Amino acid sequence: MPGPLDGVRIVDLSTMVSGPLATQILGDQGADVIKVEAPGSGDLVRRLGTARNGMSAIFVTANRNKRSVVINLKDARGRELLGELVRTADVFVQNFRPGTAERMGIGEAALRKLAPRLVYVSISGFGERGPYAHKRVYDPVIQALSGLAAIQADRETGRPRMVRVVIPDKVTALTAAQAVTAALYARQQTGRGQHVRLSMLDAVVSLLWHEGMTRFTFVDRDGVEASQRLSQDLIFETQDGYLTTGAVSDAEWRGLARATERPEWLEDPRFATPTKRVANVDARLALMAEALRARTTEAWLQRLDAEAVPCAPVLARRDVLTHPQIAASELLVEVEHPVAGRTRQARAAARFDATPADELAPAPDLGQHTNEILQEIGVDAGRLEALREAGVVAGPAPQRGA
Repeated sequence: MPGPLDGVRIVDLSTMVSGPLATQILGDQGADVIKVEAPGSGDLVRRLGTARNGMSAIFVTANRNKRSVVINLKDARGRELLGELVRTADVFVQNFRPGTAERMGIGEAALRKLAPRLVYVSISGFGERGPYAHKRVYDPVIQALSGLAAIQADRETGRPRMVRVVIPDKVTALTAAQAVTAALYARQQTGRGQHVRLSMLDAVVSLLWHEGMTRFTFVDRDGVEASQRLSQDLIFETQDGYLTTGAVSDAEWRGLARATERPEWLEDPRFATPTKRVANVDARLALMAEALRARTTEAWLQRLDAEAVPCAPVLARRDVLTHPQIAASELLVEVEHPVAGRTRQARAAARFDATPADELAPAPDLGQHTNEILQEIGVDAGRLEALREAGVVAGPAPQRGA
């Protein structure tokens, strides 16, 4: 059955992670996502990191449910061809540095003349103004500048730390996908398209603000709270591994004291209220760590669950694959890829009961759908062959061996 975005066509010029992951989410929800790539190499992520038969794992997952067309945008005929494709589109996505799309002749103003109702999405690192606007950017740069690395700082040494997954790229992607659906809804109400601008820095600072920047929320009280109070490392060692647990409410704190057989914690004035437990976090965590070393992880999980205290084992990545909760949610699916072979992926997190889109189409080979896409917009066989001979378009790619 078609997904909730069935009938929406997205022309996607973005590369790397932030833009492609945003359009993958929309593709998972039924949109027809056309990935426009450059001749020869295509998206750099195709060859980045763990790969099989020349296709990387991250490309396989971030570009599923898309079709690939190869167009040389350095050639005027290629830009003309892109314009014809845009005329059939609802959404256009690019994540060039500010000013690049305009210099190429595919900026928002130029494409709006071709498609007045177009939702045009510009994703950048820092936005269009300011001293960093034209800097190159990757995920660690945003982690550093947004305060995320400082929030992750070692509690003993104060040394900032990076999160080891590309959080800024992914947060930007989620924000962009939601913004696209909001802009499409607004277009349905008003009949007008619009330009959606989004920077990775803006997305991450907005994400962090709610609890990571609480000490700066009240303007007249800047810096009153201790810097690490809400960035606790709630990982506790047990006899045979690690677990996480925490008690926010008074009921949970009482349950934790019962589970660990530490009734004296309930009489300690330092821990009498949620506010005092936050203020005395170092002493509280030290006592918890000492207590939790006494039993195995499974023994603690049973005791903590019995007292309704939030808890979970700290799983190794391989263990995530077989954990009963993951299995019960049917989150992980296996998909046969014509180039990369058998792949394991996480299905779309949101599930729609009336418009499910459960099929995961494999990420495309470079230029795999060039012929069919161009034929859909009216490019006849003679013109297509002339464009191919001139190097303006390319594909389908030759079949690669296993």
